Amino acid sequence: MKAPLVAIIGRPNVGKSTLFNRLTGSRKSIVGDESGITRDRIFGDVEWKSRTFELVDTGGIVPDDEAVIPANIFKQAGYAIDEAQAIIWVVDARAGVTPLDEEISVFLRNIGKPIFIAANKAETRKVEEEAAEFYRFGFELAPLSAEHGTSIGDLLDQVFDVLEFEDEVEEEKSEEIKLAIIGRPNVGKSSLLNSILGEERVIVSPIPGTTRDAIDTELEVDGQKYILIDTAGIRRKGKTVEMAEKMSVIMARKALERADVAILIIDATEGATHLDANIAGYAVDSGCSVIIAVNKWDAVEEKETNTIYEFEREMRQHMKFLDWAPMVAISALTGQRVTKILPLVAKANAARNLRVPTAQLNKFFEDSISQPRGGTAPSPVAGGVSRLKVQYITQGGIRPPLFVLFTSGGNKAGLHFSYLRYIENRLRDAFEFFATPIRLKEKHKIRKTLTQRRQDARPQRP
Repeated sequence: MKAPLVAIIGRPNVGKSTLFNRLTGSRKSIVGDESGITRDRIFGDVEWKSRTFELVDTGGIVPDDEAVIPANIFKQAGYAIDEAQAIIWVVDARAGVTPLDEEISVFLRNIGKPIFIAANKAETRKVEEEAAEFYRFGFELAPLSAEHGTSIGDLLDQVFDVLEFEDEVEEEKSEEIKLAIIGRPNVGKSSLLNSILGEERVIVSPIPGTTRDAIDTELEVDGQKYILIDTAGIRRKGKTVEMAEKMSVIMARKALERADVAILIIDATEGATHLDANIAGYAVDSGCSVIIAVNKWDAVEEKETNTIYEFEREMRQHMKFLDWAPMVAISALTGQRVTKILPLVAKANAARNLRVPTAQLNKFFEDSISQPRGGTAPSPVAGGVSRLKVQYITQGGIRPPLFVLFTSGGNKAGLHFSYLRYIENRLRDAFEFFATPIRLKEKHKIRKTLTQRRQDARPQRP
């Protein structure tokens, strides 16, 4: 069952994103005083009168602008209008009717769909009365304040009356995989998303930082549903001067926090950088499974047959902590090996949800921890002089997998990092935790003295 779609349009900086956030009860759209912040289509759900419709926010329309980004924004708005049942046209009530509003009104009269004018920024009675001049365009009018939430219900009542809802049918829902596409600016994140989708759902341009919002796009392949999150290019903090760029970094990291799997895109023509490693670190810290996609591989001149192996060796040197993440060389532009990505994503998601049966985990403990075969295990602590010992292991959670190591002995400092790495590698070998981080947590049992035991055994006074 598909919910009806309503599109928000208007010229730049009239409050479209503020209204979108107000109606959806979210902060998906970046809001600020700088015009032209929203560039791609952003989707959200609106619940009203116990029914739900889908809302799409679009970039500011500038119909006669031939520059790359404004032209693409107009193209994206056109897609939204074609798919929508109704249109909310946001105008600035304080500024009154502008020549650009006149031009947009001509465009809207020819689309043959219900149009509702949201006269925004009508915080005072005077501005609300002056907003009446927008009636001359012949559409329904609702003076309101998106920032303060004033008269939002009046607009929703008008829109709700024209929407056509399908009869609700109980459907068996498959679990969605939330997939974040991350990387430095201009490495091809939006191009990869479009290649996966097979359509221009987001703007693609050679201008670094074109994508500023985190865009959610639904996709279903072979019965598996995906939510694709295209994020803004992550820059160093010192480079994020504009407010919108700073917000993009924050929203991109928030996207990782809600993602299951992250595709880290690396530019094959530039190689792996320290910034790539930092971005990968964000994904690991968020608990995401990670797949490395080396984009623009078609632009690499293969002078020798082992080019891909040399590239991977150098990349792994930059990101030693990510040696468990698979790598695939692709070209988002030509579609080369792009079809391999979603099967890898599904496999990674299955691994992060794996819960190891207790019997298998006990056997793993006996073979690899309690009495490791061949004596190849490193010492639990530096120097190997402590009596610290792992007593048993349990699985404490999934997404990503969490294992709790119960230890006892005289060392309070905990297990040595090399020993923890050894256990993690053995877990991967034994249970095929593909492309997913593994969390290890220690619980140390301190041996009590005879005096402490006697004190614990004493009856407590009431």
